[in-house]
Amino acid sequence: MSPRIRFVALLLFPLFVLNAQMPDTFGEISYIEKEMMSYDKDPDAPAVVLYERGDNYFKLVDERLVIVKEFHSKIKVLDEKKFNGEIVPIYLYHNGASTEKLIKIKAVTHNGEEQFNVLPSQIFTSDESERWRVKKFTFPNIKKGSILEYRYTITTPYLSRLDGWTFQSDIPKLYSEFNATIPGNYLYNRALMGYLNLDTNEATIKKHCFYLPGFKNSADCEVIKYAMKDIPAFKADEKYMLSEQNYISRIEFEISEWRKFDGTTDRFTKTWDDVDREFRHDADIGRQLTKKSFFERNVPESLLTQGDAITRAKKIYEFVKGHYNWNGEYATYGNADVKEAFNAKKGNAWEINMSLINLLNAADIKTELMLLSTRQHGLPKKVHPVMQDFNYIVAKTTIDGKEYLLDATDKYNPFGYLPYRALNHYGRVMDFKNDSYWHTIKPIAKNRYTIRANVQFNMEAGEATGIFDVMTIGYNAIDKRKTLDEYSKEKYLDAMEGELEGSYEITDYRKFEERCDEEKVAERFMFEMGDVLQGDRVYFNPFLIRFFDENPFQLEERNYPIDFGYPVSYRYQVNIEIPEGYQIQEIPQPMALALGENKKVLYRFHHDSNKNNVVLSFDLSIKNTHFPADDYEGLKELFKKVTNTQKNSLVVFKRI
Repeated sequence: MSPRIRFVALLLFPLFVLNAQMPDTFGEISYIEKEMMSYDKDPDAPAVVLYERGDNYFKLVDERLVIVKEFHSKIKVLDEKKFNGEIVPIYLYHNGASTEKLIKIKAVTHNGEEQFNVLPSQIFTSDESERWRVKKFTFPNIKKGSILEYRYTITTPYLSRLDGWTFQSDIPKLYSEFNATIPGNYLYNRALMGYLNLDTNEATIKKHCFYLPGFKNSADCEVIKYAMKDIPAFKADEKYMLSEQNYISRIEFEISEWRKFDGTTDRFTKTWDDVDREFRHDADIGRQLTKKSFFERNVPESLLTQGDAITRAKKIYEFVKGHYNWNGEYATYGNADVKEAFNAKKGNAWEINMSLINLLNAADIKTELMLLSTRQHGLPKKVHPVMQDFNYIVAKTTIDGKEYLLDATDKYNPFGYLPYRALNHYGRVMDFKNDSYWHTIKPIAKNRYTIRANVQFNMEAGEATGIFDVMTIGYNAIDKRKTLDEYSKEKYLDAMEGELEGSYEITDYRKFEERCDEEKVAERFMFEMGDVLQGDRVYFNPFLIRFFDENPFQLEERNYPIDFGYPVSYRYQVNIEIPEGYQIQEIPQPMALALGENKKVLYRFHHDSNKNNVVLSFDLSIKNTHFPADDYEGLKELFKKVTNTQKNSLVVFKRI
């Protein structure tokens, strides 16, 4: 379930290099590079990186130590219509008076013997956020065969920001190299992420290379070189995947220790014991969870006292959902005020869920904060705390021996359901009276989408009429409730009619309110369909609605896991009345498929018939939420059968 992380076993000795310059090869284009018009290993690639290199080293600039970051890249354009890398962003971090600076840049489009330079006036600056500024430029005159080359240098005063290096991107690369010279005073944790191996993994020690004015001592330096060759493009299949940052091949650095020449040491890598202590006293975390008395004064007493524990918990959960409007922000450390959020009746996810935790504890229901990362933020590393890995919190409580994870930001989510964005395998529970611990996220298992249909034929009119009942349960019901609230009845029925296969018209609709609640929605649709009679035969596709319009798995290969978020089952059953005077001529063949010995995915299609009726049944059960990459081909083939059944099944009745 966790991303593939390999810690690189290299010496950690630091650096100060005065002339750590990469070879000045800018502008040198070989004959082979010019003539290249396709890439055999990825014929559909719109472009390929011919060469890229990064160099990071420490240097004194105006009596201040900075990290210098140099970057050089050459990209061959193979299909200018599909290529989307003509705009290049360069991100610069700033915080008050300290800022990263772009001190050199050169960019050119090579078209054979012609060169088209990017001028300084064509480089634009904008603020991406409060802390990030971006410089952008656009390569001119791009066409098939163009080589886009650029090189720039950044200086940063943030010595903890030794850049990692991303070897893999959305286009293939022939060669990618990262070099760094690191002073022995600065120790960094590093990890190789993803599924590709390094072709070059070198580290040497350079003696007495780092010194600072005013200190007699010097330090050795670690000189590292990491490189990969023939790197495939990372082709993100956005359906059923966690963040691509879990799987893209790259090197990450995190500062762990700074040994000063005066003999003192600053340690940055913390243990969870360190984090636990800090959180207990943090104004925006630990102290924000000690506001029981505030909530006791500001909510009805009955909310906290009436009923048993599960009743009180559900009432409090509904109260928080109704009281607050979520502003759409997750927020992070240093940005939470539960009192202010309560009075304003709106807040970020931290404020809303910390309010929920406070209220549950005020009702004598022990509840703890759980840190997690959303699905698109990446999976947290478990080796040691990296607080930037977390961007979200939920409440974790145990009532009558049963554990619940709660998030009150989404008004549609029933008690015990986390929003889909939070279904990311595990989180860290911050038990301030004991030690924090990892906790597995187990999504609600009962999620169903069921359709039962009845079809009759009017042979005089040459049409079919019928009903289909739809029952959605669990996360499927949450999605349905959101849709029903978002659309008017007319627009909703128009949308449903658009989903029907063939010339159907919905003639009536009913929602069975008495059978609906937060966890299920029951509906009935009545329909008509024309043009079913052709000569002496009736042609009919029994799948009025398709669960999948196309196979969600289209890649030739996928070397990262498949993740559905939650288990789910689909059932479709249609009863077709055989018209009087007709008999079955053609009916789809039954089929049964399973993935793996334990039937992680089970698909079954079958039919029963007599002289009056034919009943077709379709069942697809996805029992697991997470599948390794090795299961991709099996899933792809199974879903190919599923979509083919839905698209191409045909029932034919012939006049006797």
